[in-house]
Amino acid sequence: MMKTSTAPGSTVVILLGINHNTAPIEVRERLAISPARLADATRALAHQPGIREALILSTCNRVELLTVQDASQSENPGTLNFLNEYLSIPVTDLKPHLYEFREREAVRHLFRVASSLDSMVVGEPQILGQVKEAYTTGREVGAVASTLEGLLQRAFTVAKRVRTETQIGSSSVSIASVAVDLARKIFDSLEGKTVLLVGAGKMSELAARHLIQQGAASILVANRTQSRAEQIAKDFNGQVIPFDHLYEQADRADIVITSTGAPQKIFGRSHGQHFLQRRRNRPMFFIDIAVPRDVDPGMNDVEGCFVYDIDDLQQVAQAHLADRSREAEAAEVIVTGEVDKYLQRLQSLNAVPVIQSLQQYAEAMRQAELRRSQSRLSTLTPEQREAVEALTRSLTAKFLHHPLTGIREAARQGDAQTLAELERLYTGQSNSKSDPPTDE
Repeated sequence: MMKTSTAPGSTVVILLGINHNTAPIEVRERLAISPARLADATRALAHQPGIREALILSTCNRVELLTVQDASQSENPGTLNFLNEYLSIPVTDLKPHLYEFREREAVRHLFRVASSLDSMVVGEPQILGQVKEAYTTGREVGAVASTLEGLLQRAFTVAKRVRTETQIGSSSVSIASVAVDLARKIFDSLEGKTVLLVGAGKMSELAARHLIQQGAASILVANRTQSRAEQIAKDFNGQVIPFDHLYEQADRADIVITSTGAPQKIFGRSHGQHFLQRRRNRPMFFIDIAVPRDVDPGMNDVEGCFVYDIDDLQQVAQAHLADRSREAEAAEVIVTGEVDKYLQRLQSLNAVPVIQSLQQYAEAMRQAELRRSQSRLSTLTPEQREAVEALTRSLTAKFLHHPLTGIREAARQGDAQTLAELERLYTGQSNSKSDPPTDE
């Protein structure tokens, strides 16, 4: 297990979050951070006391806070303060659903998330792009520095290895394709059906693409940003519905896909009743992949309305897990090996300042001794001076051999406490450069 130094200046990587396995959508939607707020939220998290670096991953299935914090903090006050202050959510409401990983386990969890091993649909490709977007936002606001930079870059490499060396993503399985499976069960056939996209996000766009492949006839698009709606409609040879006319024209659709990110519900039970009256009770299928949700669950009580939110899709997603279990096992082996390699390299890098400190200390001592003996060496020829120089350097190198070997081994094992003790033993200081010996 990786050991963490609590010496002054040392840090610890902590990941705090909730996901579809630990919290229902009713809880997750309270934490959801829209793309428009992500930069401000990341900046606010990074400014919490004790936090050096920060990144926020907020998707329909998870909200995770990845931070680099002062190791002297025994608890995790920065992220908890953020939940309380920025999101206005009492921590007591969240504690039953929160998970926290530190150091090795935080690295492993990040690698698994980026590789889609922790997704509702194992192998879905969207999560890696979402992690990259979170990383880009963190960099833009100055919340990602050297530690998270190296960690995230490694996570991207691991995800690529998993995708390349296993068949975990061999078929196009995603939340969107799962939603299409449900639509086919409702309507038997999707031939000739009309699809309405409310919100023009990537997930709804992908679902629409799947629906068209399965025979859907036409696409309607309603989005608060008109230009974005026009672009999506053009891509699908569809038609734009002005957002202000949404309730007047939504009943034209057999299948409604919502993903707006709006803070309030867009469709309520009364809307469903109105739509069904105008459709003469022909069924409507709502795929609500927004978090917070766009559709009131009460609409399910309207006969002829079928509403599925992101958690409902999980049941269908489970059917895909059996086909991918063997590939997932192979991917887990890759992740475990990559975690070990990352931490070993990290610990080796952590040993460099200790090694440099000891080498500088030894060299300062050698130089001080030469200066102290300068009067006795004044009669030496240049050749003899070079011989003395070579002799003292050789003796210094031999003296350093065993302690440097011990330092490298402690670093390889992740033994930060031994690293600190070795530095203190040989230089008289911890985690800082020693003053060179004087000539007195």
